[in-house]
Amino acid sequence: MNQFIGTGVALITPFKEDLSIDFDALTRLIEYNIENGIEYLVISGTTGESVTVTPAEKKQLIEFIVKINNGRLPLVLGIGGNNTTSIIEEINQTDLTSIDALLSVSPYYSKPTQEGLYQHFKAVAEASPIPVILYNVPGRTSKNMEPSTTIRLANDFENIIAVKEAGNNVHQYLELLRTKPDDFLIISGDDDLALGVVLAGGAGVISVIGQGLPKEFSNMIRLGLAGKAKEAYKLHFALMPITAMIFAENNPAGIKAVCKHLGISNDHVRMPLVPATEKLQNQIKKALNDLGKS
Repeated sequence: MNQFIGTGVALITPFKEDLSIDFDALTRLIEYNIENGIEYLVISGTTGESVTVTPAEKKQLIEFIVKINNGRLPLVLGIGGNNTTSIIEEINQTDLTSIDALLSVSPYYSKPTQEGLYQHFKAVAEASPIPVILYNVPGRTSKNMEPSTTIRLANDFENIIAVKEAGNNVHQYLELLRTKPDDFLIISGDDDLALGVVLAGGAGVISVIGQGLPKEFSNMIRLGLAGKAKEAYKLHFALMPITAMIFAENNPAGIKAVCKHLGISNDHVRMPLVPATEKLQNQIKKALNDLGKS
């Protein structure tokens, strides 16, 4: 579980102009993050536009990232959705040999009860041969997984090792930290709240902005884990403007604009998403310049 303490990044899927996957840009992104101190990589999360990546492309992405990473960092793979049976089938059919944990999003659209959420993740845990990180993101799923459900799952299944909590709810974070088992990790899924969560006892973050500014963001989280709040908040305040900007229109359009201005990749996204507006692109460029990035 120590593999998942610190900063993980939810990798974008770079696209060429024809919207095919840009594997050269993906290589640059991975190397940039490894060289600048990120602790682990997350494949095929929301930020990776997982809902518009085909199953064949997902398989390509997994194989490619495993090859480029070459065992240097732990890898987390997103497998989740609102059809429990199909998720179990995907787990069973995916080669997880080089994957260190699954990140499984709470069922969306269907709006199950808390008991439905429990039974869903029970099935995922029983099917998974590797550790599972729960992912609660009610802003996208329309259903909050309450702390009592998360903690019930943590207590009942040894291979459910963590939750990526992304409800942007400070009270819910604190309730999870107050009631969690000692060996269960609370991972922030909110870049703007990550430092506060870490200082309160959280394990770190799965970040979006972290892949654009890996050195600065991962240093901030490490300072927080060491209890060096004053130094950590200095970085937090410097990163606040651009962290807000990347979510101003949609994710991952914002972080793809950051990667474009850093020369890592283009900013193409697949519909129904659209690229960041010119206004936001200019704001992001100025914010990066203010941070000493070009």
